[in-house]
This record gives sequence, C-alpha cells and structure tokens, in this order.
Amino acid sequence: MINQRPFLVETLTAIGLILAPLILPHLGFAPNTVNRVLVWGLFGIGFDILFGYTGLLSFGQSALYGTGGFVTAYLLTRAGFPHVVAALFIGMVAAAVVGYLVGLIALRRTGIYFAMITVAIAEVFFFVEFNPLSDWTGGENGLPGVPSPVFHIGASTYSFASGWSLYAFLAFWYFVGIVVALRIIRSPVGAALRAIRENPLRASAVGHNIHSYKLAAFVIAAAYAGFAGGLLGVMQAFMPPDAFMFETSAQLVMQTAIGGTGTLFGPLLGAAVWLSLQDFLQATLGLGAAWKLVLGVVFVLLVCFLRHGIIGGIVDLYALVTGGHRKAEEPADDTADLAEAGPQAADAGFATAPAAAAMPTRHQEQSGYTGPILQATGLTKRYGGLVANSDINFTVNHGELRGIIGPNGAGKSTFFKMLTCEVPPSAGQIVFEGNDITGMNVTDVCQLGLTKSYQVNQLFNQLTVRENVTIAVLAALRGKFRLDLFRSIGGIPGLTEQVNHTLGMVNLTARAETPVASLAYGEKRRLEIGLALANSPSLLLLDEPLAGMSPRERVETVKLLKSISQGRTMIIIDHDMDSLFELVERVTVLQEGRVLVEGTPEEIKNNPTVQEAYLGGVLES
Repeated sequence: MINQRPFLVETLTAIGLILAPLILPHLGFAPNTVNRVLVWGLFGIGFDILFGYTGLLSFGQSALYGTGGFVTAYLLTRAGFPHVVAALFIGMVAAAVVGYLVGLIALRRTGIYFAMITVAIAEVFFFVEFNPLSDWTGGENGLPGVPSPVFHIGASTYSFASGWSLYAFLAFWYFVGIVVALRIIRSPVGAALRAIRENPLRASAVGHNIHSYKLAAFVIAAAYAGFAGGLLGVMQAFMPPDAFMFETSAQLVMQTAIGGTGTLFGPLLGAAVWLSLQDFLQATLGLGAAWKLVLGVVFVLLVCFLRHGIIGGIVDLYALVTGGHRKAEEPADDTADLAEAGPQAADAGFATAPAAAAMPTRHQEQSGYTGPILQATGLTKRYGGLVANSDINFTVNHGELRGIIGPNGAGKSTFFKMLTCEVPPSAGQIVFEGNDITGMNVTDVCQLGLTKSYQVNQLFNQLTVRENVTIAVLAALRGKFRLDLFRSIGGIPGLTEQVNHTLGMVNLTARAETPVASLAYGEKRRLEIGLALANSPSLLLLDEPLAGMSPRERVETVKLLKSISQGRTMIIIDHDMDSLFELVERVTVLQEGRVLVEGTPEEIKNNPTVQEAYLGGVLES
C-alpha cells in the first residue's frame, strides 16, 4: 500500500500532458477532441474511485455532472458572476452537497438495488431540469454564453478561449484532479475503500464503518462530476441539457470499463478510444447515427476479451511476458514443504509465535473492570417459529480459554453471531467488559475489543497478506471512520510495528507481499486468525479454526493457537474434540439451542449425558 516512489506517477502525468499538444496533432487528434477527452477523463476519475476502488456501480452520475455544470453556468451567465474558477468550485460544492443527499438514499441498499436507485434518481433530475427548473436551466435550450476563463497577471492578460489554449486550462485541472485522487487512494481512506470493494462483510468485522466510507466515496465522485460538468460548459461556451441524460452516465460507465477500472487513468484512455472512434465513424466513414451500433460492438468485444480494460490487458500481458502472472497463480504448498523438511522444521516455523504473543490486549492497556469479560443472560434467537437459541446464560472470565461444542444444528454458529453482534438477539442481554453491547453492530463491538475469525475464510483476496493485516490494524489505530484523505499510510504511528507483529504471530512474515489468492489453504486459515488478532482484542472468538485442515495442518494450527492464547481470553468452536480439549480450560456443550452442561475437558469427557446424547461414546476415557 505504501508507494515507494510517491511522485513518479504525478511526474509522468505532467510530462504526458505537456507533450500531448506537441505529439497528438501529428496523430490526427483535433484539439476539440483532446479537450473533450480531458473533461470526460476528469469526470471518470471520481467515478473510478466510486466504482473501481469501492465497488459501487452508479448510473446516476449524470445528475451530479449536470448539477455542477448548470450551477456553474447559471452563475456565469444569468447571475453575472465574474470569476470562472470560483464558479467552477461553487458548482463542485453544489454537486457534492447533492451527492451527499442522494447517497443517503441510494446507499440504503446494495448491489443491483443500489444501481437501480441511482438510475431512478438520474431520471428524476433529468425531468426536474426540463420542467420545474427550466427557467434556471434553460430547459431544452440549455444555457448559452458561458464565458471563457481569462486571467490578468500584472500587465498581461491570458485568455483560454478554445483549441490548444483552452487545452492548457483543462490539462491543469485534470492534473490537479489526478494528484488529489492519487493522494486519496494512497491514504488510509483509500485502503478502507479497497477493503469494502473486496469484502464488505470483513471490512465491517475488523472495525470499519463501511456505510460512512461508501458515502464519502459517493461525495468525492459527486465533487469530481460537478467540477467536470462546469468545465464542460466552459469548454463549449454552452451548458447542454443532455448533461443530465441517462446516456451520459452510461457512456461514462462504458468508457471506464474500456480503459480499465481501479486505475484512475482508465476513464481517460477509455474516453480517448470512445471519442476518437466516434469522430472517425461519423466524420470519416459517414455512418451517421449508425456509429452507436459499431461502437457498441467494439465495446462488447473489448469487455469480452479484455475483462480488466485496456490498462488491465497491458498489465496482464506484461506479467505474462515476464513470468509474474504464472508465479502469482501458483499457490505455495507450505504443508508439503514442511513435510519434506520434517517435524523439526514444522516446529521451527512457529518458533517466533510465543514471543509475538506478548502484544498487550486492549483490556491490558485499559484499566479498571475486573468482572467477567463477557456475560450473556437469557440469550434467545427466534427465526419465525424456529428457535435457534433459547434462554442461554453464559459467562467467560478474563484470561479464560473456553470451548463450545455440540452436534450440527445445536445453535453454535447463531450463538457466536449474537455474541459478536452480527445478528441481534430476540431476547436477552450481552455485557462485554461491563458495557451492555446488546443491539450494537459488529463494527462497534470490534472497536470495543471483541473480534471473531470466521469458519469460512473472509479475506480480501485480491490484496496482499500485508495489505489484509494493514486494513485491520488501521481500524484499530484510527477508529471506525476518519476522513484523513491526504494522510500517508506510512506516517501513522505504530502501524508498521503492529502489522509486522501480527504477521509474526501467525507466521506469515515471509509471505507478506503475496496476494491472498495465491496462498495455500493453511496459510489462509492463519491469515483469517491474524485479521481477528490484528487490533489486539480483549476477547477473541474463533469459529472452527481447524475446519478443512489436513492432520498435519491441524497439529501446526493447534501450536499456533496455544502460542497466541498466552495472556488472552479466547472462545473456540470446533468439531475436532481432541484438539479443542487440548487447547481450552473449560467447555460449554450446546444441545438444541440450549446449554446442556459446562465443565473442564476431563469432566465433559466423562459426562455420561454428553457421551450418550451427543458424542455416542467417542469421548469415553
């Protein structure tokens, strides 16, 4: 996540923008086409932050594009406002405010429902612009007479009216837009946005307020759209009504897909391809309206054969030629390597874990409360007529290692989800370190120091191991939401140390820069535990940490769990009774959603009710 050459991209972008007027005319590009590409590229930067980096597909960007454009144009024409740049920023702020209000509505849903809400909102804005607000927007006629930017510096006057002179003005703002966007995606906020794109469930579970970050991304995209809309009016000396049309949003989506999402430069490249082909098909080939059909076929072919866009295709080709793609696709078989090396190597693999486990938990760092760390009273969960858990009383003390067992359907997973506030109880109370957490959400309880690993791995698969752990640690160090948009991740005190410490605890230091998708299964399970450990929780809940492992991996993971349990409070669910009884000090047995019995592992092994009713005698000594 930390850019080792922080200004390389910015420098190359500046050089490219400076050289463009010297090179592009010889390639047949007219200045008007290049200027349109810059406006669409700036418009697309915000959309790429929203879609490419956060995973939110919006078809309502035309509403924000038009809002910023018409506010700017109205100020410069009918209101007689004299300052072009100030009007552009006012239009941007207006679009951001509207984006905030729209986001509050649209982000109440996710996935296709979110996209459909944005379509509806775009249509509403289009109707309002043409009817109730036509006196301000000009309706079908738009707003003509938008002035060009003119600057008076000393005795000199600089006018950016059209052609390549206007290009300098637009290129400057595109460069500013890229610099700001790069700072955002390199910031802790950018890391949170990528986490939301990859796995919103896990982003919440490690302590990030994903709704607030989504809303922030929506407002950022709206601000870019509003500023680009204002530039459209300045470029054309006329603010066209079609800025509000759904077709504008659709074109933006297609251009970004053609160029490559999650790149920031993809929208610029996609706009260059789209607009140059449009001009070629209309002007050179004389296809008239049929250009849309041909361009649609080109779009389908590009999406089918370059699924990550042109930039993604170039990156994949480079990786294939250099062999990097092949290496990234080959997961490491750490189990086989350890097996060949023998048991001493396996032991050595976890040699550093006990020392790493010395990281203090949140309770140790805080003070005061000396009662049970967790206490559930009368906990009940009903799904209609089905009772998953009924009247459970459950207490865990500080430093205790508690196991939970029971047959399939006993209600263990539902009980765990209630303890971590993933699902609300139908009745009962949960108290964590003296605080009533009943009704809280999973993000808030994680911030309090209660975390969970999942039975089925919930990782950020397209990111590296280090990036996964960094996302979890950021939530611990910054809280659930903070708009430090221009802060460097590397400058956060204690971040690197805590990330490295967590990697050491789960023995993944050597694999820190490896994409998660390339890890072996056992490594993924260790990383799953590492994400739960990363914010130094007071209470760690592990949901079947040994699930799906080979016998050797189970032995190694038990050693890992023993090492990280030192000085911690842990609750573990698992079906591997031998391993579980080796780990824990006390066991709770669930049957049909109720607590059957509690006791030490030895007491549970020798309990005839447990043997007969649940385990069929497998625990007989």
